[in-house]
Amino acid sequence: MSQLLGIITRLQNLQENAGSGEPLQRFFEVEGEKRCSVKYFDKSNTFELEVYQKGDKPQSYQFDNIDMIAMEIFDLLQ
Repeated sequence: MSQLLGIITRLQNLQENAGSGEPLQRFFEVEGEKRCSVKYFDKSNTFELEVYQKGDKPQSYQFDNIDMIAMEIFDLLQ
């Protein structure tokens, strides 16, 4: 459960540090391999999850709930 708490903390930091106009971005990796990135858009209060898979174009998903995106990221890192 501590990994999930760490993900939520990083997402909350994105929200708290927003406001510069440009969306802030964080990457999530497993053993040096990027699994996904998250951008936070302050104006719309939404997160964009971009999922990386070898050989495929990244897929993007929108979330307005921090808990839902945290669970998605947690699953991707397993």
